[in-house]
Amino acid sequence: MDRIVFFSFLSIFSFLVTFSDVMIPQKHVTALPLSTNSRWIVDENGQRVKLACVNWVSHLEVMVAEGLSEQPMDAIAKRIVSMGFNCVRLTWPVFLVTNDTLGSLTVRQSLRSLGLLESISGIQANNPSIIDLPLLSVYQAVVSSLGDNNVMVILDNHISKPGWCCSNSDGNGFFGDQYFDPDLWIAGLTRMASMFNGVPNVVGMSLRNELRGPKQNVNDWYRYMQKGAEAVHSANPDVIVILSGLNYDKDLSFLRNRPVNLTFSRKIVFEVHWYGFTDGQAWKNGNPNQVCGRVVDNMMRISGFLLDQGWPLFMSEFGVDQRGTNVNDNRYLGCFLGVAAELDFDWALWTLVGSYYFRQGVIGMNEYYGMLNSNWRETRNSTFLQQISALQSPFRGPGVSEVHLHKVIFHPSTGLCVLRKSMFEPLRLGPCTQSEAWNYTPQKILSVKGTYFCLQTDELAKPAKLGIICTDSNSKWEAISDSKMHLSSKAPNGTAVCLDIGSNNTIVTSTCKCLSKDNTCDPESQWFKLVNSTRRSSTMTKPSSLISSILNFPAKDFLWKFLGSV
Repeated sequence: MDRIVFFSFLSIFSFLVTFSDVMIPQKHVTALPLSTNSRWIVDENGQRVKLACVNWVSHLEVMVAEGLSEQPMDAIAKRIVSMGFNCVRLTWPVFLVTNDTLGSLTVRQSLRSLGLLESISGIQANNPSIIDLPLLSVYQAVVSSLGDNNVMVILDNHISKPGWCCSNSDGNGFFGDQYFDPDLWIAGLTRMASMFNGVPNVVGMSLRNELRGPKQNVNDWYRYMQKGAEAVHSANPDVIVILSGLNYDKDLSFLRNRPVNLTFSRKIVFEVHWYGFTDGQAWKNGNPNQVCGRVVDNMMRISGFLLDQGWPLFMSEFGVDQRGTNVNDNRYLGCFLGVAAELDFDWALWTLVGSYYFRQGVIGMNEYYGMLNSNWRETRNSTFLQQISALQSPFRGPGVSEVHLHKVIFHPSTGLCVLRKSMFEPLRLGPCTQSEAWNYTPQKILSVKGTYFCLQTDELAKPAKLGIICTDSNSKWEAISDSKMHLSSKAPNGTAVCLDIGSNNTIVTSTCKCLSKDNTCDPESQWFKLVNSTRRSSTMTKPSSLISSILNFPAKDFLWKFLGSV
């Protein structure tokens, strides 16, 4: 028996040492400009760059980036970096660059024309150097400040006539609308692309936000979007060119059988928007699992398929009410984060903005979808920031081949992953940077990659455990429910159970809940997503604690733990 135990220890020790030898952390520096490689955005060295952006509004009537009356420009840029974002989608209206009268207005004149005297005082206090600069110069200064803080910028043509977006009847929706002259739009794109040619942190241009309205049609989409793309590329061949779809940027289905026809390649990205309210009050009024399954299937059908066709897909707007009281948004968010982790697409959160100078006739309107509070000093919801933190780094892609392909078990409602502190402590949630590398076999066994240890259920309401006898039904895990986010197994007594979260974020098994019909039930504690990853976790480089826990554990207890007897 002692020889068997010694051999087991030696095998595990040998595996861990070998495993650690090949896992030396590497740092990659983004080499601009960006381009595309199949469905990935990559840098000049071919390494994946995941856009983890936040939207910063600069397209309303004032035509100045919001928040500059509340905080210094550099402080806002540094706050963006501190929250983990590497990119800003900075909005702009066409008239800013095509109407010389508007573009030459100073910040003071623009604010005064709207009666915003308090904002004038705020900018004089926080950003005095810009108060008498032309609006276009201030836009450039914001881009420069972001560049000084190593933040990439996507220039997003949000609208033509400055103002809040969007409705079907605002005259800004589609080519030929009252304020949407295609030739003027192309002139604006060309001027903007030329203005930022040679500015290295401007990595992309989004041609137009949320095409919509009664005039929208596929033929004009191809006619004008292709012209716009060619104009931007001709004026600034370094930037990636981002094309939006129809119906408020939800529908790109027409591209399935009719790709764009452009003179250049490896620079095209498609964008899509997805909010809770995209589907009305479906999340609040329906069963969350069923709604999630239905909505995700539809999203994949009309836009997500582009990933499979080898195109990058940029989720350039998503977001929720940061107060946490909107049931529709809360349920949507868990589903969205699961999909975002699984597909590992690029994204931009709506929005950075804590409050507006002037929006829809209201001075100082609070933005409850904003990451920052109304005075732009603190984050509005630190829990939300944790939820998205795991998605701010790529799980896979060119250059993210630090280890062999494996799974991580991601918990969307917390933004954490399943990990183990040692071989004999309960599994619990923790930072995904410390996640185990899991293998999911065709037999539906979840094992710690490179070991004989598999995930098992014990009894109802008891912690899930690791074991080495992985042939019984309590070692098989299947993604069930319409959402495909319940991981279900059978307890030794035959009871169906689902992975769940217990006290102190421990991983337990409970009765599966909210699988169908019930629209009042909240399934999110039981929502887990198996995510493909090739990125290294910090625990993979520190086997010493695991070796120590094994070597210091009594042999009899070791065998009792994993074999059930001695």
